[in-house]
Amino acid sequence: MALLTFVLSLSCVSKKRVSESAEVQETNPKLIFLNYNISKDENGKKHVAFINKTITDGKLKEGINTKKTGTIGDLKCSQLNKDSIEIQSVIKDNPLVKMIEYVNDSLIFERKKIELNNASLSLRMSLSSRAKFMVISEIIDSLQNTRPLITTKLD
Repeated sequence: MALLTFVLSLSCVSKKRVSESAEVQETNPKLIFLNYNISKDENGKKHVAFINKTITDGKLKEGINTKKTGTIGDLKCSQLNKDSIEIQSVIKDNPLVKMIEYVNDSLIFERKKIELNNASLSLRMSLSSRAKFMVISEIIDSLQNTRPLITTKLD
C-alpha cells in the first residue's frame, strides 16, 4: 500500500521547471552610439567634447562591455534616468593611453605605453527606454570614485 501511494504521488509531481529569475525584455530594443573627443591640458586635466549620437534599433551581442571595474584614469559611462539615478554603466579603458606591441632588433616582442594628448572616444551601448542622460566620468582612485567630465542629454 505504501509503495502504491509513493508511485501515485510521484506521478502527480509537475515536470515543468520554474524560472528563478524573470528578466524584463524591452519590446523594441535600441542601441546608442555616441562619439566624443577627449583631450588633456598641460596640467593633465581631461576635457571631453560631444561630437554626435545615433540611436537605432537592435541589441548588443552577449559579452560586450563586460569590464566590471576600472583603474585610475579609465572612464565610467553611465545612463541616468530623469531623476539622475544610474540605470546601467560600462567601464572604458583610458583612451589617452595606448599600449603598442612591436618586435625589437632581437626579434623579441616588447610593449610600449604611449600617452596621447587627444583621442576620439566611441561608445556603443544598449539604450534603456528610461535613460535621459549619459554621464562620462573619470575614475580617480582605487575605490572607484569618479569625477564627472561631461553630461549628454539623450532626448
